[in-house]
Amino acid sequence: MDTKLTLKLDKHTIENAKKYAKEKKISLSKMIESYLKSITKEDEEKVEITPFVESLSGLIHLSDDDYKKDYSDYLNEKYK
Repeated sequence: MDTKLTLKLDKHTIENAKKYAKEKKISLSKMIESYLKSITKEDEEKVEITPFVESLSGLIHLSDDDYKKDYSDYLNEKYK
């Protein structure tokens, strides 16, 4: 159910928001609704880690220098 909401904002902000919404081809109301939903949503999208994936955790141990050297070597080879 849609309910009306009145907001007080400075004129410049409203003009910029309307311009942005028009460029994105979305209504200003829908844009504000989408923003408010995104900042107020709960952690609904928690990903459950399966026991198998959990068991793989920590199998590979690299020292800090190993991955830096490997990545450096990769970049040097790529941009020869």
